Amino acid sequence: MVGVVGIVFIFVMVFGGYLMAGGKMAIILKTLPYEITMIGGAAIGAFLVGNSIPEIKHTLKDIGKVFKGPIWKPGDYRDLLCLLYELVRLGRQNAVALEEHIENPAESSVFQEYPRIVADAEAIAMICDTLRAISMNYDDPHQVEDVLGRRMEENLHHSMHSSHALQSMADSLPALGIVAAVLGVIKTMGSIDQPPEVLGKLIGGALVGTFLGVFLAYGIVGPFAIRLKAICEQDAHFYSLIQDVLVANLHNHATNICIEVGRQSTPTHMRPSYSELEEAIKARRAA
Repeated sequence: MVGVVGIVFIFVMVFGGYLMAGGKMAIILKTLPYEITMIGGAAIGAFLVGNSIPEIKHTLKDIGKVFKGPIWKPGDYRDLLCLLYELVRLGRQNAVALEEHIENPAESSVFQEYPRIVADAEAIAMICDTLRAISMNYDDPHQVEDVLGRRMEENLHHSMHSSHALQSMADSLPALGIVAAVLGVIKTMGSIDQPPEVLGKLIGGALVGTFLGVFLAYGIVGPFAIRLKAICEQDAHFYSLIQDVLVANLHNHATNICIEVGRQSTPTHMRPSYSELEEAIKARRAA
């Protein structure tokens, strides 16, 4: 919702200010379809050339995040801590029973209590792969932390592709606007024998290309890229929490301490309070 409000605000302020200064929309509206075709078409074409089909689909899908915000909400962080608490406690009590859950999380009674987490394949894979490796005596905390760190770095790099693609488009739009403006000047020079009022309109139309390139770059596409980058970085904290809890478990800290390490590493605006988390864990254990 905030994203939509921001876009509307941009248009109202830019074009409202233009009209208040005595500008006329007629020249912009007349030239707009042709300029949009040249600038937008060239930008989209460059985007298609610079990205593979999976990357294009990924970027188009991620644009919705600008308006929806991060995937993981405060309740999801609380649920993740509860899930990890149950798994760590179960693994220390009965390693064989834990194996049944991590080998088939889709049918696990523990995992099914957290459908939003189960729906995320990477989160489940990180948890199950790490716990499975621990059951096979791959339990060096430093090695596990290093492996998980590289895995999260790769995931973050992949998730950032949409932001990088949009930023590249934003960087190219001002130059494409100049290309459209130059074509407009060429057209104007072909009508140099026309009276000044005709030439004025042609020159104004040519300058619309420069305006659109800069406006789209810094008013629309650039902010989209920045917002997507911030969302990807924020969602990455969810997987970092998994790493912190499981590594703390390998250091043989008490289960409650492992979960508290994860709670403390959760971003402030997403972090559940100590009492809230304790009540949630008690409710799960009672159930």
